[in-house]
Amino acid sequence: MVLCDVCGRALPSEAAAGRHPRRPSLCRRQPRCPLCAAAVGCDELRRHMETAHPEPGPPGCRSPGAPPECPFCGEAAGRELEEHVRARHGHLLGAPGTGERRGDGRVCPRGSGLATENRPGDKVATKEIVMYLDAGNGEQLYECPMCSLTCTNIQILEEHVDLHLEEHNFSEGGNIRDLELAQQLQTEEDEWQRSEEEKREREEFQKLQRQYGLDNSGGFKQQFLNNMEREVDRGRMQPFEYHKRKADMMESLASGVDDGRTKTSGVIEALCKYYQSENKDVRRVWLSAGVDHFHSSLGDRGWGCGYRNFQMLLSSLLQNSFYNDCLRDTTLIPSIPKIQSMIEDAWREGFDPHGASHFNNRLHDSKAWIGACEIYSLLTSLRIKCQIIDFHKPTGPMGTHPRLFEWILHYYSTDNEGGAKVVCTSKPPIYLQHQGHSRTVVGIEEKKNKSLCLLLFDPGCSSQQMQKLLKQNSDGSGLRLLRKFVGSLKEKQYQIVAVDGVLSLEEKAARCRASQVLTSEKIP
Repeated sequence: MVLCDVCGRALPSEAAAGRHPRRPSLCRRQPRCPLCAAAVGCDELRRHMETAHPEPGPPGCRSPGAPPECPFCGEAAGRELEEHVRARHGHLLGAPGTGERRGDGRVCPRGSGLATENRPGDKVATKEIVMYLDAGNGEQLYECPMCSLTCTNIQILEEHVDLHLEEHNFSEGGNIRDLELAQQLQTEEDEWQRSEEEKREREEFQKLQRQYGLDNSGGFKQQFLNNMEREVDRGRMQPFEYHKRKADMMESLASGVDDGRTKTSGVIEALCKYYQSENKDVRRVWLSAGVDHFHSSLGDRGWGCGYRNFQMLLSSLLQNSFYNDCLRDTTLIPSIPKIQSMIEDAWREGFDPHGASHFNNRLHDSKAWIGACEIYSLLTSLRIKCQIIDFHKPTGPMGTHPRLFEWILHYYSTDNEGGAKVVCTSKPPIYLQHQGHSRTVVGIEEKKNKSLCLLLFDPGCSSQQMQKLLKQNSDGSGLRLLRKFVGSLKEKQYQIVAVDGVLSLEEKAARCRASQVLTSEKIP
């Protein structure tokens, strides 16, 4: 037995059930629509339900063959849908290109766009709120575009979506704040590194200033007094000696003449006598003209080697009548402050302006170190012909400078080619400079094995040490203070200042102009 699904009548078979809806006369009662109570036959009831009451589905879906319905009021509009919307709901339509916007600022849930009004300062959603009908009771439901939560009240759902957007914006804002914080920390780190680098550079600069006597801590006089006071405090000097030496120092500074306390004379003559009788391993020896040794004192210890070597060189020139005309205004060995003033005078004449700027054109009353360039400027200003030779890199194995030794040998042996074992030349000593120190070359030995050995006066050797050379022992042990073999000179660079005659006034002026960019002869 089969029941009619429209009128509920019991039918004897499937075939009867198939014929029953098409034969209204077979129905015992006239069926009515359960939704609108319209009286229709069984067969017409199906068509009525499909057309008048289609099954609700997802938004935008409708039954096949059903006329299109209005997205605002749900009425079937058929082909006149567009005219219907414009006539009935035109006030809800937005301007072209702005979307289907309602009068309250919300976009139609069946359209595309925002579900909340987009005013300045409002949060902007990235998805639309979806509306559809509940299949059970036909109630309108709204779905959250962020988490798919359904809600029957669109205002509540809008507040729910706003929470999503606030959380999203907070997350974005947090990322922005994190980025800003990272940038700020990086900026602070860069500033700190720059500050530390500048601090380090200042400390290095101040260290160099102190090392080279450019820290405005006083000059020869101040250091001399400070060191004497320290000697008195340590019990190494009696107060009466302090006052006596202070008076002598003040007199020397006033006259501009060295007091001679650090001078040792007669060493070259003693060496000449020694080599005449020494026959062990020296084949030949060349010695400079007579020269006095000067060593550092309490006033210039640690920075005065350049000035002391100039005093040695000048002592030799003063003993040579060939230079009398150049040195007629300098007949005595000047003190260190006086030498500083003489170099400043040379700068004022125009010699080596670049070097002068390095010292801010001021040496007097400072502990500034001087080198080959300052010696050259001073000698040239006195019309003494000289040259700077720059041995700017090693020329032998293990960082040695054999070319330096060969040049010095050629300097002393030129015009002295005789067969004598000991050659006391008329050549002035040579100023020898390297990083941090300078010495004076007073001769050169040639050994029987053809090796060379320089003889150097060092301002660091005291008068007591140099006095031993005047009482030379037969074994020559005192010469260890003077001898320097090729393997002993391994500085990266050496410069020498060698004297070679006198200059005319015109030659002096020409060299002054050339010293605007001071150059040297480089070997190799």
